[in-house]
Amino acid sequence: MSKDIIIETEAKIGERVKDIVAAIAGRNHVAFDAPMGAGKTTLIGAICREMGVEDDVNSPTFSIINEYRAGDGRSIYHFDFYRIENESQGFELGLEDYFESGSLCLMEWPENVESLLPDDTLYIRIRVGADESRIVTITE
Repeated sequence: MSKDIIIETEAKIGERVKDIVAAIAGRNHVAFDAPMGAGKTTLIGAICREMGVEDDVNSPTFSIINEYRAGDGRSIYHFDFYRIENESQGFELGLEDYFESGSLCLMEWPENVESLLPDDTLYIRIRVGADESRIVTITE
């Protein structure tokens, strides 16, 4: 089952993020599939703000993992697997421990660790429309 959410402009992301957070509810593993520059980190930042994160949300391209604290005190892990060259590097990061922690795991470039992702991973695909809008497809 999939659902599309259209985000007309970056300024309107706040209006649409509630629907995305509602789709994530009850899930711990969310993979974001999108080309470079499509807005993965921007969308993850909006999701985190909606969940009460007060820290700056930025891409963990070099650190690979950022941890944020949601408004309810729950940990949120933000992964950027762009620099992961093979799945064994992901395994060495201890991904299984993060995935089994019960915390929300938001993952950019999940295709670089595809076989390590839990079976219950929710996929969010971002496509850029002709008018620069973003089409967000949520697939269970």
